[in-house]
Amino acid sequence: MKISILAAAAALMAGACSAQAANIEFWNGNTGVVEKAIQDQCAAFNAAQSEHHITCVGQGSYEVSMQKAIAAFRANKHPVLIQFFDAGTLDLMLSDAVVPVQDVLPDVKWDNYIAGARAYYETSGGKLFAQPYNSSTLLFYTNKTELEKAGITKTPETWEEIIDAARKLKASGHECPYITNGEPWSMFEQFSARHGLPIASEHNGYDGLDAEYVFNTTFVAKHLQNLIEWRKEGLVKLASDTKAGNYTAAFNTGECAMIENSSGSYAASAKAFEGKYEITVGMAPMYKGYERHNTFVGGASIYIMKGRDKAEVEGAKTFLDFLRRPEQQMFMTAATGYVPVTNDVMDAIAKSGEANAPKYATAAVGIESMNQPRTPDTRGIRLGFYVQFRQVFMEETQKAFAGQETMQVALDNSKKRGDELLRRFEQTYKGVKLP
Repeated sequence: MKISILAAAAALMAGACSAQAANIEFWNGNTGVVEKAIQDQCAAFNAAQSEHHITCVGQGSYEVSMQKAIAAFRANKHPVLIQFFDAGTLDLMLSDAVVPVQDVLPDVKWDNYIAGARAYYETSGGKLFAQPYNSSTLLFYTNKTELEKAGITKTPETWEEIIDAARKLKASGHECPYITNGEPWSMFEQFSARHGLPIASEHNGYDGLDAEYVFNTTFVAKHLQNLIEWRKEGLVKLASDTKAGNYTAAFNTGECAMIENSSGSYAASAKAFEGKYEITVGMAPMYKGYERHNTFVGGASIYIMKGRDKAEVEGAKTFLDFLRRPEQQMFMTAATGYVPVTNDVMDAIAKSGEANAPKYATAAVGIESMNQPRTPDTRGIRLGFYVQFRQVFMEETQKAFAGQETMQVALDNSKKRGDELLRRFEQTYKGVKLP
């Protein structure tokens, strides 16, 4: 794979015009296999050409990466490129610390990006603010081996089928039929999107800073209450209920049989299953009676920060061109499970002769999930201080799972505290027009 990366990089750079050499930094917020994949891409870029040199710096988490980048920006010591995740989109758009990538690279065919990847990071006028990079979405995985032991031969596709399967698994002696981490991205945000439910007014904030949260009045409340009841029945576990203490690890070790997880988790799960279990990959489940809509893009995108010199910006542009190539997206998918984000990649995978290879298992299903019919409420989330809101949501719903309050009270409290964050954000940017 590394050889093919270098070959692709060499082909790209062969026709590149010479420019002033630049040393540029790219800050990212990943660890483990994803950080290794990023470092491999950076090394391949440096080995393939001599015009620019990129240093890729892992910051340990998206939140830390953004905090450090903003602090560095104020001190004029910031990198030229920063990777940041979906939740901070509006914060960065209004920070005055970044420049829209489409302004810097106006000749790129940005409409080649799949709609599911574009919508989250584009302005109301359709201009991309950041280049989608390690893009994920929520998928449904099962331990096919364990399901078949319990007499389940069809992979569940609805919540009703999941619970029926969970009861069969429990009856056969399986202690953890289904596992959830209880986190908002998987349990609440992606659920709302694919069921066509609004999270906040003003189409999740896209149409104004005066948005208010509305999730506490939607079917989300019933779903989360169902999770509480299913947990009491022994059909669903939280990460803290498992021997592993981590919900991905609980699935990867075979302790739990079914999980909704990021496409970016696939590579680790597939590797852990080798020689032990068979894994299935499908779109996240629906409740019967609801029309399926698109899931949100997750993972992260790359922003160009303001205030760097021309040579550095040229280097950044060349690196972004490199990452956009189908070969590089294929490498990221194969190495991690993250989903390709441009329309030409699936053709490239098909032509590679490895379309059915396990390493590309998340590509087609991930794109299919993000490209389902969309509504104005399923473009994404454009809400201020959303990183902080996710913590609020976790704090309140964990009280409900612990039996300290009902789920409806937890959601009502989350809405109240979330609206307070939105009003603070609105006041901070009073008079500022949304991009």
